[in-house]
Amino acid sequence: MSIKLADILPPPSTTSDGWFSIRDPWFQKRDVLKCDNARAAKKPPPYSERNCWIPREEEDFGDGGAFPEILVAQFPLGMGLDLYKKSRSDKTIALQCDAEGKLRHDAIARIGHSKDKIIYTRLVDMKPKVLDEEDESFQKPNEETIIQQTEATRLALEKITSMKVASALPVRHAQKQDPVQYIRYTPSQQGDGYNSGAKQRIIRMVEVQQDPMEPPKFKINRKIPRAPPSPPPPVMHSPPRKTTVELQVDWKIPPCISNWKNPKGFTIALDKRLVVDGRGLQQVHINENFAKLAESLYFAEHIVREAVKTRAQMERHVAQYKKAKQEEKMKDMAAKARQQLAVLKEIHEDNSVSQKARERDQIRRDRLDEYRRKRNIARNNPDKLDGFKKDRERDISEKIVLGLPDARTRHHETQFDQRLFDQSNGLDSGGINDETYSAYDKPWRAQDNISQHIYRPSKNLDKDLYDDDLGRIISTYRFVPDKGFSDTEPGVTRNVGPIEFEKEEEDIFGIGQLLQSAKESKRLRKRTTDGDNEGSSSSKKRR
Repeated sequence: MSIKLADILPPPSTTSDGWFSIRDPWFQKRDVLKCDNARAAKKPPPYSERNCWIPREEEDFGDGGAFPEILVAQFPLGMGLDLYKKSRSDKTIALQCDAEGKLRHDAIARIGHSKDKIIYTRLVDMKPKVLDEEDESFQKPNEETIIQQTEATRLALEKITSMKVASALPVRHAQKQDPVQYIRYTPSQQGDGYNSGAKQRIIRMVEVQQDPMEPPKFKINRKIPRAPPSPPPPVMHSPPRKTTVELQVDWKIPPCISNWKNPKGFTIALDKRLVVDGRGLQQVHINENFAKLAESLYFAEHIVREAVKTRAQMERHVAQYKKAKQEEKMKDMAAKARQQLAVLKEIHEDNSVSQKARERDQIRRDRLDEYRRKRNIARNNPDKLDGFKKDRERDISEKIVLGLPDARTRHHETQFDQRLFDQSNGLDSGGINDETYSAYDKPWRAQDNISQHIYRPSKNLDKDLYDDDLGRIISTYRFVPDKGFSDTEPGVTRNVGPIEFEKEEEDIFGIGQLLQSAKESKRLRKRTTDGDNEGSSSSKKRR
């Protein structure tokens, strides 16, 4: 049985209602005077003076209504003000403070979300949380807690699954009804005329049995608007500061310039193209390995230079050693050559004495043979002896007639009567053989004619200019080398015809071999003298 507050408190001695101030003369006079003074003090201005005037208090309206020409929210005599304040109160957020007394602005981010939703709005939420191993929240739960949580999760999943399976079936099973509940009800109106005079009632609450074949009464496929998305992450702003020139330059966005297309043909400066690449925004970071590489290369170069220097010194010492060894070898060879030369010189002196004796004997024999020949000629033909003497003492140029063919070669040719060649009889008779080809039977120019015309000046030259030179040119020998060969005789020309070879005479007495050995000894002597001179000059240079 419930007890009311009116039953406990005593009844009031006096009663008042809403018309008490009207019935009292003292309140009535003051209310009327106050209202009249307020209304007389504040009246809306006339229409000509209402420019930039806005009613903000109840007295501004006077005893009339709102002003429709003024486009602001107006509540004359407080009409509609409660609803306006109620709608404004829903959007107003109460100030909240944290444990340190600072204002909590995270309530703004929670608008439109449920209370259980986790929203990170503080700077601490952005930092990683340091967990202590001794913290209870960080410890692993015990076996009993794990079993309870697993069982609760299993039951929740089974309930969700069974509901989804049952909703998909065309015929549903009858749901299990809740047990009957008894409720004691005490009505607020107590009296004999209410509730049949009963002060309390006992109500029996029973769940209504549902028909399993009954179709659904409500639409379950109704589209529900989506819930608001997750709030955006809070942007931590730095305190406002004045923009500098450098900051303005950094925030300057360059124009879009293509490195491949320029349809309008504008001339674009190179600095603009470099700005487009964004090279100025990149911070160049040089790797430390470059310095290590340079240092390693420096030490490697130093080591290699030392190695090259050492190798060059070793090669220089080896070259000096080889040179000294070669000089010693050359000295030994020169000494041996001198010894051999001395031996050959002794042998050559002996051979030269015998050679000179043999040459003198040969000259004696030749002269003896010549004397005997002359004696025989003088006996048999004395005239021939005189001609032989004249020919021997006569110059060879007296035997040759200039400008005429050689008489000696003419005796070997067949002589014909030239008068026979002047006759043309018999040519018309056709006695020549048809197979003869007479175009190349004879030379184009005779040899005598060639010698007369080639390399010979003409006779019609001016004698005043070339009188002495003509004779000198004719008398000089042409096509003669300045220095003749050792085995040829000067002034002797080869006859016309093929090359003739002479058979080498057999050296019975070994004279040719002796001469050859003498020539070789001369060459060897000259070579040794040259070597001594070179050795002396090199020794002087070393000094």
